[in-house]
Amino acid sequence: MTTVTRFAPSPTGKLHVGNVRTALHNWLLAKKTGGKFVLRIDDTDAERSREEYVEAIRADLQWLGLVPEGEERQSLRTDLYEREFQRLVSAGRIYRAYESAQELDLKRKILLGRGLPPIYDRAALKLTEADHAAKASAGEKPHWRFLLDHDQPIMWNDGIRGAQNFDPRQMSDPVIRRADGSWLYMLPSAIDDIAMGITDVLRGEDHVSNTATQIQMFTALGATPPRFAHEALLTGSEGKLSKRLGALGMADFREQGIEPEAIVALLARLGTSDSVDPSLGADALAASFDLSRFGRAPARFDEADLHRVNAQIVHRLPYARVAHLLPAGMGEPAWDAIRPNLAHIDEAREWWQVVTGPVTAPAFDDETRAFLAEAATVATALDWQADPWRALTSALKDSTGRKGKTLFLPLRQALTGHDHGPEMAALLPLIAKEEAVRRLSA
Repeated sequence: MTTVTRFAPSPTGKLHVGNVRTALHNWLLAKKTGGKFVLRIDDTDAERSREEYVEAIRADLQWLGLVPEGEERQSLRTDLYEREFQRLVSAGRIYRAYESAQELDLKRKILLGRGLPPIYDRAALKLTEADHAAKASAGEKPHWRFLLDHDQPIMWNDGIRGAQNFDPRQMSDPVIRRADGSWLYMLPSAIDDIAMGITDVLRGEDHVSNTATQIQMFTALGATPPRFAHEALLTGSEGKLSKRLGALGMADFREQGIEPEAIVALLARLGTSDSVDPSLGADALAASFDLSRFGRAPARFDEADLHRVNAQIVHRLPYARVAHLLPAGMGEPAWDAIRPNLAHIDEAREWWQVVTGPVTAPAFDDETRAFLAEAATVATALDWQADPWRALTSALKDSTGRKGKTLFLPLRQALTGHDHGPEMAALLPLIAKEEAVRRLSA
């Protein structure tokens, strides 16, 4: 059976790091077996859904390389939901209820006060057709609940959490449709999973109880449930669930100079027992993706880790990948020389400025100035096409007796204006000979 996974965001905001982790893991799960990854836009909430967020979701997935093989929108599938809804009503698996939010809250408080679980008492099932007619005459509109089968224990083997067992008698019949006719999440999602041929649902552990309910929905709809796996939620670096995680969008990372490869490399392994390996591409990450490697403990996301991985990614990026992002005139030799010192690609501009000039050297004492003047004389006679840095330092070591820091640091400072940076053996050939002599002379 071909693996088919889906990512089903609601377009009520932009994707954050937790959403992206879910999308990535579903993409990897499908890619591992040559399956399909589908994007489903859950836009049944007409008041909160925005088209701009739909476009942003698509753009973020494209930027990350998580390109879906298909896309569906729930707002265009309401006829299907209506047909399946009526079928379940006719089968007695959906019923009308009228309690207000205040009435339900009072019932919950009474049950909790008695030390009982706050489960809906199914009072609406006792209403007669005459009762329904009277409520309709009074202008009351019902909401709709799915009738759980109390005689069928709910069990599944979770891909991460292992064997799961729920007693439906300890669960409330879920509301699936509001009085205004709008849909809640669970029934349309189950209907779509069947219609779209979803074989595997990988999502956060906060959906475990939803899964228990949806398994009975699949059965009521005459379908075999997909395989389910629920991964631990993300926590922040402070060790607890962080609201900030919900505010970290892909646009924020782009502004910080984070590369998509770094996000993929970190999030692919976050929550597993495997170490983060920036050298692995998408194919290798997919090949090594294994639900058995996921743990039950919360997965810790640290922005510092992301920036560290980003630096490792940048150090490996080939010139062709970054050429359009570099300053005008900066070629492949310059990129190869500079990239080991970068944490973000946009920092290349600063080091290219070092190559092209001007640079500001520190104030030197008279002895150092004399040393640099001699260096300028030596540099004038060098073959700049060979290895000018080695030739320059070797000659100066022989003529002045300097070595180590007293030899190399003044040269670096005069030539670049910095105490540290890219290897001078790679950097010096990029600086024109006349410019290097001028800087040493100055």
